[in-house]
Amino acid sequence: MKVLVATKNQGKIEGAKKALLKYFDNIEIEGIPVNSDVGEQPVNDEIYIGAKNRVKNLKLYAKENNIEADLYMSIESGINNVLGRWMITNIAVIEDNKDFESYGTSPSFPVPDRLVQDVINTDLSQVMDKVFTKDEERHNRGGGIQLLTHNKISRIDLTEMAFIMALTKYINEDIWR
Repeated sequence: MKVLVATKNQGKIEGAKKALLKYFDNIEIEGIPVNSDVGEQPVNDEIYIGAKNRVKNLKLYAKENNIEADLYMSIESGINNVLGRWMITNIAVIEDNKDFESYGTSPSFPVPDRLVQDVINTDLSQVMDKVFTKDEERHNRGGGIQLLTHNKISRIDLTEMAFIMALTKYINEDIWR
């Protein structure tokens, strides 16, 4: 199965691969960075919109470059207050060649009230750099969640969970199709 993921971030690619390997054999996965067409720090609905736009842009890139794939995947992280409290959530979107779409979310984690506006005005990564010492490993693989959970959960884990949730429509497609 050929899969394109809308990123070059190795942690996100690894999370996608781990999710796929739970259900499929012989995965070939390629990361291609494309735009989300939303702001640097998505807020509320922009999280889903950004993930959806990345899949759309990934499919367009594949078509323009004669790349064939079975699945197109993306993930977008952002801040939301859907439950009346500010938190960071990842939303994954997956589409196949028939435009059958699925989506899922990762577990969310809270943002301190005093940092919410800073996150919205810049992005979580910049705020984390101010709160914690800048760490390239966090930027590339572990994510801020690795620091916040004292190395118990990484960006890879959150990405994997969001993609597993999005894969539920594919692994149970008889219910949705």
